[in-house]
Amino acid sequence: MPFFSVVIPLYNKENFIAGTLKSVLAQTFTDFEVIIVNDVSTDNSLGVIDHIVDDRIRIIEHNVNKGLSASRNTGIKNAASDIIAFLDADDLWKPEFLEKMHSLMTLYPEAGIYGSRYEEIYPNNLIIPIPSPQSELINNMGTINFYISNLKKPIFCSSCICIKKGVFYDTGFYDEKITFSEDIDLYIRAAIKYQIAYCNDILASYIIYYQNQMTSNGLRNKVIPDFDKYEVLSVNRPDIKIYLDFHRYIMAKHYKLDGDRSGYNKMTNSISLNSLNYKQIVLLYAPVFILKIIKRFKMVLLKKGLNPTTY
Repeated sequence: MPFFSVVIPLYNKENFIAGTLKSVLAQTFTDFEVIIVNDVSTDNSLGVIDHIVDDRIRIIEHNVNKGLSASRNTGIKNAASDIIAFLDADDLWKPEFLEKMHSLMTLYPEAGIYGSRYEEIYPNNLIIPIPSPQSELINNMGTINFYISNLKKPIFCSSCICIKKGVFYDTGFYDEKITFSEDIDLYIRAAIKYQIAYCNDILASYIIYYQNQMTSNGLRNKVIPDFDKYEVLSVNRPDIKIYLDFHRYIMAKHYKLDGDRSGYNKMTNSISLNSLNYKQIVLLYAPVFILKIIKRFKMVLLKKGLNPTTY
């Protein structure tokens, strides 16, 4: 049995999948299998994969397009290992990613989720590392409070985490109805029951191949997590309440930019303003034209290698 099962959801990534796979096959820790879940790609993604020969690679085909969450779930359920490492088909690992994750698991075997820092790579090879979540990590490794550590830039992207398979069978798989921030929904459920171990080294590259990739289409026609159903978890846990309200704040801004007053009101009505800092409160109630100006200004700063936030 391999130590890691690497799950790669694939849908129309012919220009990226070769680089992604090469970053996996270049790992210094080699005891792994690769499960590529093809979600009915209509481009030449599979043709590109055919030119990469390695007996550790396995391809599973969906009969119909099911989406990202379903593809990840298919990979998890077909994994030979008890440790699932996730990598999106257009992202990259540093060569030592799996080796460092193995070391992290050796140090913190009681944890259920393991991850590392990452860098964002924008067009024109602009590279912006995410900030370190905690300075008190010993030798760059340690356990963290997920909810408090994620009140700024997300400390995980979907391509720098490893999760024990048992976590999914205990707390639930990716919610296949959710089409935006499905990973956040999973973390809310899992982090309350399982310890999270973290490596502060930058071990993955999240490729953003156009400037506003993550929010270009806003939340139109997307299904987001139901934060209200997790309010019960925040009883006597102010860290969880703050985390839920932080993401309601983010979604509320998206809804405002989309002109979706109903979605905006749903988010803001559940927010305790004590959960937000003063900048966030101002932006939460700012006119939409102000948010658009700020968004354009942020794009200008990104081109200069700066990544300002309101966090």
